[in-house]
Amino acid sequence: MSHAISPLLLVGAIFIVVLLLLWLFLYFGSRWLSRRQQRLASAAQSDLAGMFIFTDAERIFVLNLVIAAVAPIVVWLLTGNLLLAGLAAALALAAPQLLLRIIGRRRLRRFEQQLPDALLMMAGSLRAGASLGMALDAVAAEAPPPVSQEFELLQRELRLGADFAVALGALERRVPLPDLTLVTAAMALSREVGANLAETLESLAKTLRARLQMEGKIRSLTAQGKMQGLVMSALPLLLIAVLNVMEPEAMAPLFHAWYGWVTMAVIVCTVGVGYHFIRKITAIDV
Repeated sequence: MSHAISPLLLVGAIFIVVLLLLWLFLYFGSRWLSRRQQRLASAAQSDLAGMFIFTDAERIFVLNLVIAAVAPIVVWLLTGNLLLAGLAAALALAAPQLLLRIIGRRRLRRFEQQLPDALLMMAGSLRAGASLGMALDAVAAEAPPPVSQEFELLQRELRLGADFAVALGALERRVPLPDLTLVTAAMALSREVGANLAETLESLAKTLRARLQMEGKIRSLTAQGKMQGLVMSALPLLLIAVLNVMEPEAMAPLFHAWYGWVTMAVIVCTVGVGYHFIRKITAIDV
């Protein structure tokens, strides 16, 4: 009887240990995921507030959690492939940070394009006899965002008693652009030594506008190379999708066998490295 019971006890013990390990994994994993998502949500809220987009961190956390939970389930139901479901989960977790970076880069690009006009507006106000504060108020009132938003915040900090150099430093941290660093340095120098700020701002505006025009010409000349890199990088993945539709049985090991997953990983890595070098070649800094 004891020989018949001992295997049952062993199986029961193994079952209990597996359940315990699974519970510990789910418990600590959920806590880690919750802390990570809350930390990312708080960081996202801070970054969005820096871009004058105000929202609730709890709403960002819930939205990200729902997308991270729903996306892999939908992909698995549509494809039946656990590898693609895992990739969907990873993309869903990384999507908020990528989206914030894209929004931040676009905002910086708009600020850079609007800065020469804002400098000419300030120079015109200074030549008309206005003070630097009045010139900043004119930019905050008449310029489009994001230039108007940043200069309005600069003026609010100055009205609250912040030092001029400290307020300019905060502006540089919010908008990390080399062009703006030149402008703030000129404004700080003019305030200290009494230089002709209007002429300095006009000269900077002309220089920045010429630089933007040169960058536009370079982007137009390199657009074909960038598009070719994008097409050549997407071509292998497109061929895989087409062959999977035409010959699903022949392509099945690529998606359902371990050596197929390794092959896919190698393909994705090599394509990504090639596209990265193409982007580096076509990215010309002025």
